[in-house]
Amino acid sequence: MPHRFDSQQHNLRWDSAFFFFAPGTQLAFIVTSIFNMKTIKLGQSDLTGTRIAYGCWRIAGTQEPAEVSEERGNNAAKAVMAAYEAGFTTFDLADVYCNGTVETIFGQVLKQVPEMREKITLVSKGGIRAKGQPTANSAYRYDFSAEYITQACEQSLERLGIGTIDLYLLHRPDFLADWAEVGATFEKLHKAGKVRNFGVSNFTTQQVELLQANCPFPLVTNQIEFSLAKIDAISDGTLGQCQLNKMTPMAWSPLAAGRLASSGPIDMKSPDHAKRQKVRDTLDDIARARSTARSVIALAWLLRHPAGVLPVIGTTNPERIVELAKADEMELSRDEWYRLMEAANGQRLP
Repeated sequence: MPHRFDSQQHNLRWDSAFFFFAPGTQLAFIVTSIFNMKTIKLGQSDLTGTRIAYGCWRIAGTQEPAEVSEERGNNAAKAVMAAYEAGFTTFDLADVYCNGTVETIFGQVLKQVPEMREKITLVSKGGIRAKGQPTANSAYRYDFSAEYITQACEQSLERLGIGTIDLYLLHRPDFLADWAEVGATFEKLHKAGKVRNFGVSNFTTQQVELLQANCPFPLVTNQIEFSLAKIDAISDGTLGQCQLNKMTPMAWSPLAAGRLASSGPIDMKSPDHAKRQKVRDTLDDIARARSTARSVIALAWLLRHPAGVLPVIGTTNPERIVELAKADEMELSRDEWYRLMEAANGQRLP
């Protein structure tokens, strides 16, 4: 059973210059029930966590640090705690989320609720350099040099206020990567106790093979875009490679940026509007039969795959966080899964 957050005991207050909790603030959460969510082992590591992760990309309400107001900071903390209250123990972050501010927010929550740290598996990502860094003419780019990976990891640790990251991912593949250098950097960070385990994000199967051949320990995950709106991972070998190498595939944007949950109109001018409508209709049919929400079925479809897909949800609405946690209890039949697969494929399977 996860720790129950008691707002009477924790008067959260930000040290950040951007925002703070005023003295005497009482955080009221909408969470009405707590689940004993199922946990899984991540890859070949000794890490375990809930088989649905809470993604922190959007918690700040903006990607511009200067726009993070006191209200946005408070709402971000509430979202994190709502996920924790709902039973999530796998949390996904990255240094580029609001240019480090999301890690700072999360670090402040850990500071005020220190018992939370030992109960969660913390994932963060690095390897992307912002435009204008380190010089004004520098382009937005990916950088897997030993110097930058080390710097990015250490800065994430500082913002989070912790000594070790459980699982550190390279965010997007660097086309100029020296894979032997990357592997050696991983080994140094591991020996220094700064990172327990490593993985990648948005890598092709070949890029995974190149890094794994130069890495002294098994990669834990490949975090990819995967949903009923983007099913490439099934056919391009990504999920097969994860099964073969005993990696846990993490699925970002599992609800297609909210489109799979939305009841808004589908743009009839979109070339794939018929397929999108079919996916929505099929989700609705199964959701009605199961007495649940369409978004829960969309997540359950991912969870049903034998590769052990770990969806990363990103809503900041506490009620929605609780609702999506229900996918953990839902197991689709083969018939339901293939009905959705056919709809996502846009035509009958061959």
